[in-house]
Formats: sequence, C-alpha cells, structure tokens
Amino acid sequence: MVNKKLKEAAMGFVLGAIGGCIMGAIEDPVDRTLSDMSTKSQLKPLIDDIRTVGALGLGTLMGASALTIAMTSVVAGVIVAAAVASVFVSTGSCGPTLTNYANLWTSAGLAGAFATTLSGATLGFFTETIVNIYGMVGLLCALSFFSILKPPLRFVFNVLWKQGEACCAQSTTAWETEREQLEISDLDQRERVAVQIEERILTIKNGRNITDAKDMSTWATERKLREGLERKKMEAEEAQIKQRTLQDWITTVMVKYVDFLAFSGIPMTVVAVVTSLFGLFGYAGHHFVFIALVALVAIIGYLIVKLLDFKFWMLIGCMGMLATFLIAMLTIQAGENIKAIMNQKGQPKHDSISIGDRMSDHSSREALKTAIIAAKLCQLSLGATVGGPLVRHAAGGGKVIIGAAIVAVGLLTGVEILSPVLGKGGKAGALLGVVGTSGVAMGAVAAMAAQCSSWPRTAGTVAGVIIGTLVMGELHIFMIGVQIIVAYIFAMTNAF
Repeated sequence: MVNKKLKEAAMGFVLGAIGGCIMGAIEDPVDRTLSDMSTKSQLKPLIDDIRTVGALGLGTLMGASALTIAMTSVVAGVIVAAAVASVFVSTGSCGPTLTNYANLWTSAGLAGAFATTLSGATLGFFTETIVNIYGMVGLLCALSFFSILKPPLRFVFNVLWKQGEACCAQSTTAWETEREQLEISDLDQRERVAVQIEERILTIKNGRNITDAKDMSTWATERKLREGLERKKMEAEEAQIKQRTLQDWITTVMVKYVDFLAFSGIPMTVVAVVTSLFGLFGYAGHHFVFIALVALVAIIGYLIVKLLDFKFWMLIGCMGMLATFLIAMLTIQAGENIKAIMNQKGQPKHDSISIGDRMSDHSSREALKTAIIAAKLCQLSLGATVGGPLVRHAAGGGKVIIGAAIVAVGLLTGVEILSPVLGKGGKAGALLGVVGTSGVAMGAVAAMAAQCSSWPRTAGTVAGVIIGTLVMGELHIFMIGVQIIVAYIFAMTNAF
C-alpha cells in the first residue's frame, strides 16, 4: 500500500515537474526579447508618439495590441486544431471503432501549436512594422479596423465550418462500409441457419438420428458467429455514438472560440480608442481624462454584466479591458515617478526638456513591459482553458502534458533559430504562441491534479509544478506564483 502511494506521488511529481519546467523555461527567452525591444532604437517610435497620444493613450494602445495578439493567436490555433480533429473524426481516419485516438490528438495538437505560434509571429511582425512606419496613430487605426472586421469574420467562419462538416459527412464511407459488411454477414448467417433448419426437418421426416456430432458442432459454430456479429454491431453503435459526441464537442469548442475572437477584444479596443483620441485632441495631460477612463471602464463592465449573457468570452473581454486600464495606469505612474525623483534631486527648472524626455522614455518602457507581461498571462490562461477540458473530456493527463511539453520545446528551439528572420516583434509574438502551448501543459497538470482521487499523486503533482517552475524560471517567485494560480483557475473554468 505504501509503495503504491509512493509510486503515485512520484508519477504526479514527474508530470507536474514537466509542466512546471516548460513554463519556467520560457521566462528567460521572453525576458531577453523584452530587453531587446527596450533599446533606444526600438523604443523611439513609442517615445516620439507618447507626446501625441499621451501616456494614457500609449498604455491602452500597447495593452490592447498585445492582448489582441495573444487572444487572436490562441483562437487561430484552436480553430486549426478543431478543423484537423473534425476531419479525422468525420472521415473515420482514426478507425471506425475509434479505439485509438493517438493520431487524431497528435495531429490536432501539432497543427494547433504551429498555428498559434505562426499567427503570433505574423501579428507581432505586422504590429512592429505598423508602429515603425505609421506610429501609434497607424496602430490605432489598424486595431480599430481589426476589431470591426472580427464580427463579420465570425459569420464567415461559422458558414465555412458548416459547409466543411457537410462535405465530410457526404464523403464518409467508413461507417457505411462497415455497416453494409455487418448486414451482409448477418444475412448470410441467417440464410445458412435457415438451410440447416430445413435439412434437420427433412432429416426428422426421414426418421434419421438428429444428434449427430457434426450437426452439433455446426450449431455451436453458428451460435458463436451470431454472438460475434451481435457484439460487432453493439461496438459499432457505441463507436458511432462516441464519434458523434466527440464531433459535437469539437464543434462547440470551435464555435465558442470564434465567438471569443469576434467579441472579446471590443471592450479593450474601445478603451484604447477613447483614450488615444483624447491624446490626439490635446487633452492627454488633463485629470478629467483619467476620470472619464474610469467611468468608461465602469460603464462597459456594467453593460456586459447586466445586459448580455455573461459567457466565458465576455469574462475574458472584461479582464482584457481591466488589464488595459492597469497598463495605462502603470505607464502614467512610471513617468510621474521619474518626475518626482528628478525634482527631489533639485533638477534645474530650465532642464524641463530633459525631465520630459526621461518621463517619456520610462513611460514607454513600462508600457511595453507591462503589455508583454499581461499578454503572457493571457496566453497562458487561454492555453490552460484548452488543456484542462482536453484532459476532462478526451485524453489522458500524462499524454497531454508530455505531448504539449515536447511541442513547446520544439517550437521554442525553432523560434530561437529563426529569430533573425522574425525580427523583435515577430519573435515576441511567436514566443507568446509557445507560452500558449506551455499553458496547455499547465492546464492539463491542473486538471489532472484536481480530478485525481489519490492525495499522494495530487500532492506530488503540486510539488513538481512548484519545483519545476522555480528551477527553470530563475526563481521569479512572484510571477511564477501568479502564473500557476492563473493556469489553475482557467484550467478548471468551464468555458463551453
């Protein structure tokens, strides 16, 4: 009994450590990328435009853009993974009996991870290009256009998904072929039995012995064939029900995430547009702008909770809006801290230009830093919302954890190799995709620990996660603790 508990604890520790290590291993690449993006040359567009949109507008724009990249890349990965899984299930590529889903989940996981990373890199590259060429005003226009474009895209996605399901259903032959074969076998067996019954009737009429050993052996063989056919029919029906249930779940996931793509970014985009417009019209430094922003956040939050069906994607929208607001506040606070320090040091009044430059520089750095951190937490949480339900609905926890960890390591290596081609923005977006993949592993760890009936295994899993993240995460205790809590909460959230 003791040995069994120790084995369960050890197994939980290993799986938890794998999830924790992959999450902690991404800390250093993200920190290095953030340092590269914080150089004078990289920050120049932000410093130049902070006087145009103000510190408040810069903070909301950076926050809304980073969170939009994170959310969109995760949704792109989920949509691609759902499409691949749906094709496997609809066409029966995983086998008519549905006993082996290894190819399905492997293919869907790889497709989703690559799509998330690729879309993150693409969006990051285009964001950096827009900022360098058109400045923050160009980013504001691009963000607004993308937010307007997403609701129509939702309609297009839903139509295309229904058409794809219809095409797959029409082209599916595996189930029909197996059903026809079973019906033919059943009919042949019935005909043979009928012939045998007729022969036995004739035998009786002729007064012969009906207890012949050969006849008894034939009847035993036919009975076994009948039992085998009935068993195959039952297995086929159960497999079809399982296939239909899985297909319905995949469709539900896809539809929910498309809704999430369409609507979750609207609240934070509205906040970014309003505050940026205040800055463009010359009101960035007035105190009433802060009051207006607080009122706007409160009104949007109230309308979402009161007037709409408060679903998962609305919750994320509210969180994104609040994160955008927090980033803006930290951006302003960073500049004010520099001003207070300079004044305490007795900076000459004629050196106000130097104070303004330092305020702009520090505010820009804070806006970039907090935006990346918020986007990383968002990506991790959304990845956990995939990993948690995946363990609860479909696959084993160990397979999901190990698979997601292996894919994350491969993607991280690929991003580091291709970093000269991706550029700073592209690399940051790609790393956010890797964070999402690690979030899948962390979500699977959380779901496995929560649903495990063995306390030693649960304790071992928790210990493994903590030790793994601390060892690989360079002892960033506070941020690692926040990430673990966020991953657990979202992994246990019923988003569907």
